[in-house]
Amino acid sequence: MNKYKNDAFLEEGKFITGCNYWASHAGTNMWSDWRPDVIEKDFEILSSSGLTVVRVFPLWPDFQPIDRLYQSMGGVEEYTINEQPLPDTDAGKAGMSAEMLKRFRKFAKIAEKYNIKIIVGLITGWMSGRLFTPPLLKDENVIDSDLARMWQIRFIKYFVENFKNCKSITAWDLGNECNVMANANSRESAWVWAACLTNTIRAADQSRPVISGMHSLLPKGSWTMQDQGELCDILTTHPYPFWTPHSKDDPVNSIRPILHATAESLFYSGIGGKPCFAEEVGTMGPMVASEAQSAAFIRSSMLNLWAHDCRGLLWWCSSDQKFLTHAPYSWNACERELGLVTEDGRKKEFMLEIERIKKMIDSLPFESLPKRIVDAVCIIGDVDDTWGVAYSSFILAKQAGFDIEFQQEDQPIKDAPLYILPSICGCKGMKLHRWNKLLEKVQNGSSLYISLNDGYVAGFEELTGLSVNFRSKRNGKANIHIGDKTMLLGGGVKIDITVKKAEIFASEADGNPVFSCHNYGKGKVYFFALPLENELLSDSCMFSDSNSDTYAEIYRMISKDIRSNRVLSGKPLQLGITEHPVSEKERIAVMVNMSPEKMSASINVKEGWEITKTLYGEVSASGNISIPANDGVVAILGRK
Repeated sequence: MNKYKNDAFLEEGKFITGCNYWASHAGTNMWSDWRPDVIEKDFEILSSSGLTVVRVFPLWPDFQPIDRLYQSMGGVEEYTINEQPLPDTDAGKAGMSAEMLKRFRKFAKIAEKYNIKIIVGLITGWMSGRLFTPPLLKDENVIDSDLARMWQIRFIKYFVENFKNCKSITAWDLGNECNVMANANSRESAWVWAACLTNTIRAADQSRPVISGMHSLLPKGSWTMQDQGELCDILTTHPYPFWTPHSKDDPVNSIRPILHATAESLFYSGIGGKPCFAEEVGTMGPMVASEAQSAAFIRSSMLNLWAHDCRGLLWWCSSDQKFLTHAPYSWNACERELGLVTEDGRKKEFMLEIERIKKMIDSLPFESLPKRIVDAVCIIGDVDDTWGVAYSSFILAKQAGFDIEFQQEDQPIKDAPLYILPSICGCKGMKLHRWNKLLEKVQNGSSLYISLNDGYVAGFEELTGLSVNFRSKRNGKANIHIGDKTMLLGGGVKIDITVKKAEIFASEADGNPVFSCHNYGKGKVYFFALPLENELLSDSCMFSDSNSDTYAEIYRMISKDIRSNRVLSGKPLQLGITEHPVSEKERIAVMVNMSPEKMSASINVKEGWEITKTLYGEVSASGNISIPANDGVVAILGRK
């Protein structure tokens, strides 16, 4: 049951679309250069395209323009606004500008008029490459400083208490990428900062969810998914392929960039334990992708986000800002052409595509999409590249025809028929109590896949049916033979193996085994002696080149048993499929073509089932599909 009466995000299967908003005439100067007539025109355009949510930013120094005056020896005499004592009002005590608050109330009324909901990014101190802070805090670490936290708490307390009755506000966001405003001295200080803000919001308003607003979180470090999940109701990703490692090297209309937003959002939600949505999405303008290719990108990305219950997407940004002359736009050329709408009011192709797909989703004969079938858990442990390895694992699973969720190795082991422990490295390994729990699940019938990046596996022979003779530095790439296929994979270390009891699926050219299976209790342990997932990060188009089917074959083999529960199989490599059970006799299937070419193919429909109805796209009862480039199909599967 959803506890937030104003929430637009937390209901499973629902999907919102919108954008991040700065007024088209002024960008970050919209509050100081106040033009409500321009905002009216902007919102009329956004509303006419079916966008229902905007994320808006009360710029911190505009709304809390507080400073201080000093006496002798640097002692603080008083806090001021524009050299004047703080007014004897509640707003004054909070250091807030009464005029800006009045303008925000007008803004909220305009949004209500156009049926647009607002996410408020409360502490907007970072925006598009520029730091914005009140004069008082220009020399402070705004995360660790007690002075900064005190005034942020006062800002939030006053702002939320005064606007909590605005009908257009749907959620409170901590602020825009606040983990970029300053370095947190420790994980504990980052936690305390976030706890101060979230607790202040909830003390003032318990009717709306608290959104993280952060990006670039990791399972370890100062800013973690786990801590944000503990403190916030909704997590956020800002998945721009151009800026995110391993996404930028492929064309935006190909599989890796297309799955970026979905994989990262599921990575956050799996480890953070809270729903996650793509709060900022974009292709970074015409020097990166044309309008047509951006439309292809957002079409297939949007279908994937919806199919994987990622709750929604907000494009960055509402309008182009080509002619603004103030910072950050004067500094950063790539910040000027990111809008859905040109400066003369023309809707770009990708805005029209967002509108079209959202209308299709809203027209379907069900209120929300049931949860997809999840077949496996990917456990992220000690790896060289946490995000990259998770990303590769997700794409390989998708290409092999099954779905995964994520967890971190120090979290309680989730139940699953298959566990994936990819590209492990280092000597520490999983904590013993977690490792023993994982092995217990395998002994009781689950399967475990381990790939090795010079990692250490305790009880290796008992677990894998293999023994290690010695390890050595690898010179060059391994030439691997798997059936009638070959592939070249790097990896810094070679382990020389003797087979004890394992079944061997693939070996190097010299006969050294690299891929095997061994019975372990009622379950199976698959072992791959090279860092498959890590190695696939290194080159562009690795998931769409001629060898990509061979890489996916590894994941097909480890998932053979669990994929028997799927109705649809035998699909093309670049077709992603999710299945959503409605009942024992009916499922909804979402198929997404993640390639820039039209896809005409035949997929296998499990005996006793058929495709009973097509809701979007073209597919026959027997599984013949025809999907335009970067588009999809929504169909009903039924038992005969």
